[in-house]
Amino acid sequence: MIRDNCLVCDSKNIEEIIDLGSHPFADTFIPESKKDMADMVFPLVCTLCNECGHVQTKYSTDPNARYSQTDYSYTSSNSSFSRNHWDSYAEEISEEINLPNGSLIAEIGSNDGYLSEQFNKLGYNSVGVDPSPYMAELAKVRGINTIIGLFEKETSEKFLNKYGQAKLVVANNVFNHSDNPRDFVKAVTKILSDKGYFVFEQPYWLTSIKTEKFDQIYHEHVSYFTVKSVKKLLSDAGLSIIYVNIVNYHGGSLRIIAQKNSKSSEAEKRILEEEEQSGIFDSETYKKFMQKICNQRNIFLERVYKLKQKNKPIVAVGAAAKGNTFLNFYNLNKTVIDYVTDSSPHKIGKYTPATRIPIVGDEIFKKYSEVYALILSWNLKDQLLPILSKINPNIQFISPEEIP
Repeated sequence: MIRDNCLVCDSKNIEEIIDLGSHPFADTFIPESKKDMADMVFPLVCTLCNECGHVQTKYSTDPNARYSQTDYSYTSSNSSFSRNHWDSYAEEISEEINLPNGSLIAEIGSNDGYLSEQFNKLGYNSVGVDPSPYMAELAKVRGINTIIGLFEKETSEKFLNKYGQAKLVVANNVFNHSDNPRDFVKAVTKILSDKGYFVFEQPYWLTSIKTEKFDQIYHEHVSYFTVKSVKKLLSDAGLSIIYVNIVNYHGGSLRIIAQKNSKSSEAEKRILEEEEQSGIFDSETYKKFMQKICNQRNIFLERVYKLKQKNKPIVAVGAAAKGNTFLNFYNLNKTVIDYVTDSSPHKIGKYTPATRIPIVGDEIFKKYSEVYALILSWNLKDQLLPILSKINPNIQFISPEEIP
């Protein structure tokens, strides 16, 4: 179904800006038992609201299909980089808002419970909300109780009835997954105490466009927020941005702290000005963006096919959602890419969606005397390069950004 209205301001003044073709759900990895079954694919298209500047996917998909029909594979604790980020996050947020000891925290999109566990270690009481039964079981092992379900009015009422209002609500890399962000924020305010805080992170749209990283666009990411669109969304629900910063996660993420009826931060005004000057609310920016990423793809594929003509093995690194967007946009399937490596036991032994590339551990590089590696998890490149080079010093790295 096509979204005709802006999810933030309900305007019909929206226009198509990005078209990446048809894609499966990017964060769904296929088990052996379903390897021969066809994947659902949908057009992956983004639109821009000319009123509030919000960017969203044009076509809606079933959220239950996105998260529940196949075991969700992404975990918050999937790498040392992620764990370090969430360790620091728990400490920084609790200090920034001076969170009293013993405070109730609601983590929406709690995943495997890693962040909630870190908050609990600091002396707080965290409860999770997540649509994936599989992730809820992983969180249970960490001692985190989880309400299973998409976060909406009904789920917020369950939380209230069982736990009461929370002093802190966190929603990292999940707020942008909501099919109805206005209702999402209303549900947040319902479970939030009068002096409570709503904190969230998600990839920052301005950073994605500046760095020409299209691969963080996928069906699970319904919204692509700017400070301008977030301000509109929160203010309509009686929330003000009291803190905003760009943090080094997912290649550049927007971290926002909001509170009911508070004074806006100076950083908000500065970033709003930067956004207006950047051109991200101008459709011409995206015409150039699409031309650039298509040209880059065509040049890179020429090199890839020359390698395959010589029977050279190519192994991709990082079974991530962003990697699946890249593979599908570049039409790189198992006939071109021999393997995708990953360290997560929740992904090894499975296959990438649509492209059906087998996922294995990094040790696969040991079997080759000559091999080419394509890093899909580019945000972890600095951590991955020395590890991979130690496994096999003969690896030659290839990238669309580094065409010789």
